[in-house]
Amino acid sequence: MEKISKWNVVHRYQEKKLLWVINGLAGLSIFFFGYDQGMMGGVNNSPNYYHDTMKFGYSDPQSGSPVITDSLLQGGIVSVYYLGTLVGCLVGGWFGDKYGRIKSIALGAAWAVFGACLQCSAQNATWMIFARLINGWGTGILNAIVPVYATETAEYTSRGQFIALEFTLNIFGVVVAYWLEYGCSFYMDGASSFSWRFPIAFQIIPLLFLLAIVWFFPESPRWLAKVGREDEARYILGRLRGEENGVAQAEYDDVMAVVQLEHNATQQTYLHMLFGVGEGKLHIARRVQLVIWLQIIQEWVGIAGVTVYAPTIFRIAGISNKDSQWISGLNDITYMFATLICVFTLDRIGRRWTLYWGAVAQGIALFLAGGLSRVGQDARDAGDLHKATLAGNGAVFFVYAYTFVFGATWLTVPWIYPAEIFPLHVRAKGNAWGVFGWSIGNGWLTLLCPVMFNAIGEKTLYVFGASNFIGLAMVWAFYPESSQRTLEEMDMLFASDSWFVWDAEAEFRRQIEANPELEHMKRGRRDIEHGSEKDQSPTTDSSTEPAEKGGV
Repeated sequence: MEKISKWNVVHRYQEKKLLWVINGLAGLSIFFFGYDQGMMGGVNNSPNYYHDTMKFGYSDPQSGSPVITDSLLQGGIVSVYYLGTLVGCLVGGWFGDKYGRIKSIALGAAWAVFGACLQCSAQNATWMIFARLINGWGTGILNAIVPVYATETAEYTSRGQFIALEFTLNIFGVVVAYWLEYGCSFYMDGASSFSWRFPIAFQIIPLLFLLAIVWFFPESPRWLAKVGREDEARYILGRLRGEENGVAQAEYDDVMAVVQLEHNATQQTYLHMLFGVGEGKLHIARRVQLVIWLQIIQEWVGIAGVTVYAPTIFRIAGISNKDSQWISGLNDITYMFATLICVFTLDRIGRRWTLYWGAVAQGIALFLAGGLSRVGQDARDAGDLHKATLAGNGAVFFVYAYTFVFGATWLTVPWIYPAEIFPLHVRAKGNAWGVFGWSIGNGWLTLLCPVMFNAIGEKTLYVFGASNFIGLAMVWAFYPESSQRTLEEMDMLFASDSWFVWDAEAEFRRQIEANPELEHMKRGRRDIEHGSEKDQSPTTDSSTEPAEKGGV
């Protein structure tokens, strides 16, 4: 293929090996995302940072714990990053649909490098606020594009597995950030700016590597088909799926059929998508609302507070400042290994059931963590140190349990769902709306968390616990199953005029029955992929199984 550079990895690798290489590129970007998120937890505990440079607190003379005098400034510095991601994701979505996924990844990496350089050289709070804003812009571009790139190249039967693997690297980034900062905190007991400047600067390394290698990766075949570069799209699909069994040609035919259907679609801006202008039966505005609120709820189920303010939670439970830091670091390690559970379950039990069991377990864990924290504080005030220690250890256990379950469930689904459910012609913009919701949820909470913990202490965990059960009801009612369905089937899944899942599933089945050739094409693809020529009954089709499990 002369139009594709001879140095492109698509010529060297094919099928599973090529998928793993692409997943590695996406994972590198997600690693940076995790590192950048986890970084501020340790930065906020550096005395040179909060006292000498940003001037919003001081160290307690007895315990050495940070005493925050301006929690609004502390939360504002953290949360302004999410204002940057909010703007960046909208830029990234537009850029990605217009100029492609690869150029968008390069743009996001370059912009994030610029922001990281400004952050690690910050001299005061104003400087840091603007640096965080710029760094967030680059992260927003990457977050809008990378999940789309991953889902558009993965096989529909294993999209969840690939995204889940990438988010294992995301939490690995959190782990690296935390332990790097923990080690740096011992340098001059945190009195040197090195303890927080070096960890911020460290993120530049994976970003530069990402910027250097992304040019050697293939463009999304679906984007290529959309812009009329059919030969390149067909070649890349052939390398991704193999040419021996006809899978690549079958998938290419599906993609081109959708491209033809969407060819005369109304040009969709972000405002068109938000308000449903010219959407017809696609119901794009509904999908926008679903992905925004799924990401907001993901933050309100507690992870935004637990990730950044875990040391604060442990101090509330009576753990010393130094102990709370290494306990938080171990919590991040269990969090990382928990994401591997999702790798094996997400495509098997579906998106809905993954969110169901996660919400129930997380809610219970947070209520128990909050209750035991209160018991520990009361016991310590009464002089019963033995009871206080037992209760504090119990609170730590349930925080660990919470993050473990979150890593296995709610971490991944709100990121893959927006990348799956939008039509091809607005897929990057659609995923950007998901990042938009994540930015609102995260920014809102990181601004409120220090205020909430200062005002109501462990009761903050009760608020998060209750949010899990609200999220459970929302998913049950409004979010249809996307697992084991091709990207090209999503328009049928959202064809119903009703918001409710049961109506969406009924309309999907009606359209399948009215257009049996669509089902035959999918079954043919699946049979080819599994090397099977035997016919299968429609009642056992995996495209409807997850939805029936998750239905009413």
